[in-house]
Amino acid sequence: MVVGVLALQGSFNEHIAVLRRLGVKGVEVRKPEQLQTVRALIIPGGESTTMAKLAEYHNLFPALREFVKMGNPVWGTCAGLIFLADKAVGQKTGGQELIGGLNCTVHRNFFGSQIQSFEAELSVPEIVAKEGGPPSFRGVFIRAPGILEVGPEVQVLAEVLLPSDRPAKRDAASESLEEAAVAEKVIVAVKQGTLLATAFHPELTADTRWHSYFLKMLDEDSQEASSSTALSSDNLSLPDPPKYELPIIHY
Repeated sequence: MVVGVLALQGSFNEHIAVLRRLGVKGVEVRKPEQLQTVRALIIPGGESTTMAKLAEYHNLFPALREFVKMGNPVWGTCAGLIFLADKAVGQKTGGQELIGGLNCTVHRNFFGSQIQSFEAELSVPEIVAKEGGPPSFRGVFIRAPGILEVGPEVQVLAEVLLPSDRPAKRDAASESLEEAAVAEKVIVAVKQGTLLATAFHPELTADTRWHSYFLKMLDEDSQEASSSTALSSDNLSLPDPPKYELPIIHY
């Protein structure tokens, strides 16, 4: 099993170190052709605008979008969450290019600037159910994004209470003052199919459960692919398969 880690900028070394502790080979990915040699990809935290400019310079966006479109497991942490989102608000002037695929809207730097970084205990029932361990996970939030809304197919894995002494930075165009006043929790971790995203940095802690959870997504993806192949082979052995007049839906 080989997992790629996008190594343009940010905490890619930390992710590779955690993978090594779990007995998995992690390789740095900087060029489009390197995606062909890995089964899954981690997009680390960092400065999202800088990462986007470097990805554009290396012509990575078409290959990254195809990698996601093909259903390969991809995990984005912090800036990686922004990359995977279908929509991002609160960006710098001119915005930045996104990979997309994750049906959610994120706010870049939702929790404020670098000096407003914080740690918080997160309730993570899905992680506990799959990986065991304590009922909470200590999330490290560094100039972190927040997830404002998600689509119906997106599973929320963790939320965080807004720090009472530090109101979150919001985008006036995307959220009314009334909504801002009543908001108490912000979504900070989600899963949609083979896509995983966290606003915090599991790679900066000693708790490896998020990485283990992601690696299990690779196993699940492989099992589904094997099942599909087996079903296709079985269908080939049918002498005269029944024909159905069904509408063809193009996505």
